[in-house]
Amino acid sequence: MKGTHVSLSLYRRRIASLLVVAGASLGGAALIAAPAAAQDRSIVMASTTSTEQSGLFAHLLPAFRKATGIDVKVVAVGTGQALDMGRRGDADVLFVHDKPAEEKLVADGFGIKRSDVMYNDFVLLGPKADPAGVKGSDIVPALRKLSESGSSFVSRGDKSGTHAAELRYWKEAGIDSPAGKMSGYKECGCGMGPALNIASSTDAYVLADRGTWLSFKNRGDLEILVQGDKRLFNQYGVIVVNPARHPHVKTALAQAFADWVLSPDGQNTIASYRINGEQLFFPNARP
Repeated sequence: MKGTHVSLSLYRRRIASLLVVAGASLGGAALIAAPAAAQDRSIVMASTTSTEQSGLFAHLLPAFRKATGIDVKVVAVGTGQALDMGRRGDADVLFVHDKPAEEKLVADGFGIKRSDVMYNDFVLLGPKADPAGVKGSDIVPALRKLSESGSSFVSRGDKSGTHAAELRYWKEAGIDSPAGKMSGYKECGCGMGPALNIASSTDAYVLADRGTWLSFKNRGDLEILVQGDKRLFNQYGVIVVNPARHPHVKTALAQAFADWVLSPDGQNTIASYRINGEQLFFPNARP
């Protein structure tokens, strides 16, 4: 009987050990499954740096998460890079500001549809003393004066929406390639925030979107010198990446974001974002 008792005890201990191992395995599987389920409710958004560095997304995305339960992982790069991410299928949705390039992406079949979301404007910044004498409300003569003055100008040089707009303005001013024709023209290949930091520390001129400028703290001697020109209008759009090109794209979740940001709730959330009482972006989605 004693031997039987020992055998039963050993048997029970072995069963208990197997149950512990099995439980741990099942628990591990549950832990693995839980993040996988969470990932199913998240999307990757490639966006211009201005929406991130202006603080808009910190205001906008929690409201979207609360309304839908969907998490958004933002990759903030220049608009050109964001559009390239869409072409490669490295993002589910794009939030950018170079309308001609956006329309081409859709025409090429990489986006389902492009929709206007909001706008603000570009401003030309420079030292308060304005050594180039550019101050006014017309960007074209301002850039002509700047090119003739020899003053320093910081270009993002990163194929962003801001960079594309800047090059259009230089072209209208009669300068097709400022990098090769202006001694003071420097390309940083960087985002809006770093470009502003360089301009601030070197007393250079720089083109910026108003949203990032309003949220920028390290202003130094910089101030707005040119604003109000209708050519400085800065439109933002949203595009869901086309699953016909990239079947792995989370189309339904990406479309949920696009629909929400274009809805009255999303548009009102954009309008409510202010710094020191000043509105940074103005919603203009079409009904």
